[in-house]
Amino acid sequence: MFKGFKDFIMRGNVIDLAVAVVIGTAFTAIVTAFTEGLIKPLINALGDSGAGQGLGFRILEDNESTFMDFGSVLNAAINFLLIAAVVYFVIVLPVQKLQARRKRGEEPGPAAPTDTELLAEIRDLLREQQRRG
Repeated sequence: MFKGFKDFIMRGNVIDLAVAVVIGTAFTAIVTAFTEGLIKPLINALGDSGAGQGLGFRILEDNESTFMDFGSVLNAAINFLLIAAVVYFVIVLPVQKLQARRKRGEEPGPAAPTDTELLAEIRDLLREQQRRG
């Protein structure tokens, strides 16, 4: 039972999906709080426009909605880089090392079904279809 679960987890597409989910959810809240609370105020301190405006400028001085906020763009880029670095070093790199060990033969890979098992499964599916039809 555990070997089958391990084989399922170690398939490449499952790992890719897990990485995507982690990027999208788990680290986003933490990194966003870090960049919004600590990095963005530092970036905004570089801007010469009014307090709270941040790094950027207004296209039309009398219209606040025309503010081009470069600080938020820089903040989002830092956010992305931090999330990508954590995912790479915590998930991708260890999985690559494990897959390299499997290729060298140090650890067995996922068990592939035999031809007999595949044929038996096809036979069972055909029998089931005949019963329904």
